[in-house]
Amino acid sequence: MGAVAEDELDSLFEDWRPALRSLDQRGVVEQVVMQPAGTPVEPGPQPNDEQRAAIDAILANPDAFGAFLLDGITGSGKTEVYLHAIADCLARCKQALVLVPEIGLTPQTLARFRARLGVPVYALHSGLSDGERARTWAACLRGQARVVVGTRSAVFLPLPDAGLIVVDEEHDGSYKQLDGIRYHARDFALYRGHALGVPVVLGSATPSMESLRNARTGRYTHLHLRKRAGAAKPPAVRVIDIRKRALDAGLSNDLIDSIARTLEAGGQVLVFKNRRGYAPVLLCHDCGWTAECPRCDASMTVHAKGRRLQCHHCGASKRAPDACPDCGGLALQPQGAGTEKLEETLAARFPQVPVVRIDKGTTRNRDALAGHLETLGDGPGILIGTQMLAKGHDLPGLTLVAVVGIDEGLFSADFRAPEKLAQLLIQVSGRAGRAEQAGEVVLQTHHPEHPLLHTLLTGGYSLFADEELALREDAHFPPFAYIAMFRAEARDMDAANTFLTEARAQLQATPTGTLLTAHGPLPAPMPRRAGFQRAQLIVSTNARPALHAALDAALPAIRELPEARKVRWSLDVDPVDLY
Repeated sequence: MGAVAEDELDSLFEDWRPALRSLDQRGVVEQVVMQPAGTPVEPGPQPNDEQRAAIDAILANPDAFGAFLLDGITGSGKTEVYLHAIADCLARCKQALVLVPEIGLTPQTLARFRARLGVPVYALHSGLSDGERARTWAACLRGQARVVVGTRSAVFLPLPDAGLIVVDEEHDGSYKQLDGIRYHARDFALYRGHALGVPVVLGSATPSMESLRNARTGRYTHLHLRKRAGAAKPPAVRVIDIRKRALDAGLSNDLIDSIARTLEAGGQVLVFKNRRGYAPVLLCHDCGWTAECPRCDASMTVHAKGRRLQCHHCGASKRAPDACPDCGGLALQPQGAGTEKLEETLAARFPQVPVVRIDKGTTRNRDALAGHLETLGDGPGILIGTQMLAKGHDLPGLTLVAVVGIDEGLFSADFRAPEKLAQLLIQVSGRAGRAEQAGEVVLQTHHPEHPLLHTLLTGGYSLFADEELALREDAHFPPFAYIAMFRAEARDMDAANTFLTEARAQLQATPTGTLLTAHGPLPAPMPRRAGFQRAQLIVSTNARPALHAALDAALPAIRELPEARKVRWSLDVDPVDLY
């Protein structure tokens, strides 16, 4: 009998490893490295002029480091550029690493790459077992894995024959590791590319402000894809002013009519709501009581059609009360609408088509996303989802995107909030009309005159980026400044503030401390979470070397502070969230 792959043994026997190890010790069997079989290559479309120019630029000097920002509108064929660059990498017997922001994108990317490249494509993400991750790591180390697709942790894979690194959706916040060892996979990919001497391609329809500034100052080569590939056309955008209008689960009658017309025409609909659960708040209509998390400064979200309450910050969960704890009344009412309530409402209104909800609650199991998309099929249907569906998914049957509940993102204390909202709106709108059928995007809002919406509708993301970068420069915010954030949490707010005050003194006592501007200690945007009081100290400077020098000089003393042993604290350089 010939060699049998581990995956095949997994499917045949539940616990085969102990028996095989025993046979191996007796010399009866032999462990060998199998070369995965390739697949037939499917021909792809011919690159258009913009795609060809981008491919030629990336391949102009393939054996040297170069940073490329592939700035292409949604549906412009950025993946085709990746595929041609990877194919050239394989022809040179080199390895290619492709980073994607979410696990949900990995199966779709894997299938497309395997079909087009004709070689085994390996995966690395947290949804795999330890054994599967170990096999991918070992294959990379041996040089056997020529193409790898993975999430942020894949940036650490060994690449003895490195030839190309691609970071898809480079703007996405998922590339930042927020706990443990904090790093940004996009930035580390650039560092690795420089160390390995290989090109690094950053792709996005909505590039981050940092990447745009680097491209505009010449640090990156700026490549543009300004038109959609093939026959696809940009979707038409319509804004619905819902002030003083009756709403059903947050849906206006105009929007429901648009959904009905799309389904009758055989199209598919994406209803985007970036709030999971049944409703954001449980309210007593008699006395005004609301269900607050006992451990956080936040309301508990209603789940399971009002039967369960859960905090999305600390994970606390409990059964919803039958009566108001304050007044004893029975007028407890869920307020607002989440994805669960939208699913219930739309399934009742359109029982003849599949209604599929995709959010964190429905995609916990392995391959759950692929299963949901299979349930939707190719015919008329409705997808309801959060930002998971805004990240690069190619849904050819989707002709209507309905964005509900965007108003929460229009007003925020975080200076990055306008950038994140603009990226989210552009990305989710780009899911519509990606094939031959024309697409439409409907935005519901109570603030149709808001400047951000006006800018996006009249000038697109490029005009928004111009205005946002000008505002950031005037305010001395990143990318025109460099910041680091000390976060501290303790049972007592005084302990957190005392530690941060001492940390600030240590920073300002360093030789480069005079170049720093310190803000704080300040309460965190959510001062109490999971039972801990939280505060933060923000340090900024106009020069990154000064920031790093001050941190390097002060950190040993900060670690030895007596107050440091009384709090949980962390340092985050280049934070992406002021949470």
